[in-house]
Amino acid sequence: MQETFLVIGSNSFSGASFVASALAEKARVIGLSRSTEPDTAFLPYRWQAASDFQFHQLDLNNDLNHIVELVREVKPDFVVNFAAQSMVAESWKNPEHWFQTNVVAMVKLHEQLRRFDFLKKYVHVSTPEVYGSCSGFVKEDAPYNPTTPYAVSRAAADMSLRSFQGAYGFPVVWTRAANVYGPGQQLYRIIPRAMLFIRLGRKIQLHGGGVSSRSFIHIRDVSDATLRIARKGRVGEVYHISTKQAITIRALVEMICARMGVAFDDHVEIVGERLGKDAAYLLDSEKLRAELGWQDTVSFEAGLDEVIKWVDGNLAILSRQEFNYVHKP
Repeated sequence: MQETFLVIGSNSFSGASFVASALAEKARVIGLSRSTEPDTAFLPYRWQAASDFQFHQLDLNNDLNHIVELVREVKPDFVVNFAAQSMVAESWKNPEHWFQTNVVAMVKLHEQLRRFDFLKKYVHVSTPEVYGSCSGFVKEDAPYNPTTPYAVSRAAADMSLRSFQGAYGFPVVWTRAANVYGPGQQLYRIIPRAMLFIRLGRKIQLHGGGVSSRSFIHIRDVSDATLRIARKGRVGEVYHISTKQAITIRALVEMICARMGVAFDDHVEIVGERLGKDAAYLLDSEKLRAELGWQDTVSFEAGLDEVIKWVDGNLAILSRQEFNYVHKP
């Protein structure tokens, strides 16, 4: 029988890419996000032939009853939730907005979803931010040490879900991915932003000199992992999705400059560090590899070249977009 996925946050980069992967495997997908669909350049599922996808503009904070009715009507096998107020630095400005969406709205949603016995799995897309700054590659049982309003709000939702799983047997699994990238990503993220700014002759700001370390993983590898976790992941478990490599932000921008044939010093400006920024997020993904047979398949070099091609192919469209994060309460 055809699988049905209901994807919350389907307009997000990770959500839209996951929708594309699920549709490629002939699943039926219902997507919902609080905003209208953005330009097709940011929607990987619109780059392929028309398939079994429906979109609904619904907001977790304001349309919970409609969302619950949609779930009751559709009876999805899987709900995959990418929705969240994201952005670390901005969460200091209006922390109550982050807690409203990432904690209060989530608890209300989970209280309704736990009552649906047709639901095979609820995949909650969490974040490594809950661990705080990492020393070495951490496993899924690493202690929480959130250091920003964003991270605290995500950790609170995770802990609430843990109680629901224990008390009600709610079929939840968690994913935590390294820094994702790929074609279609929002322009305020470092990889597409650096590439676009180089093409536009603008300076790239390196906060704190770019000394923080990150592991980057291509979004197709993340989507493949998320599908495997939805179908075969063990209820109540957390799965890390990551490569085994790490790179500083400075080295990343140097690499992008080299691949685009420009001088690093001509395109970079060093600025102060962001408040509460963690030095490293490094995730051990051996559990996912061993249990579900997953492997990352897109090399960093090939992935960066793919994003460069996307930027160049959509340069006129991208140059007219907002480059910075725009907060929506």
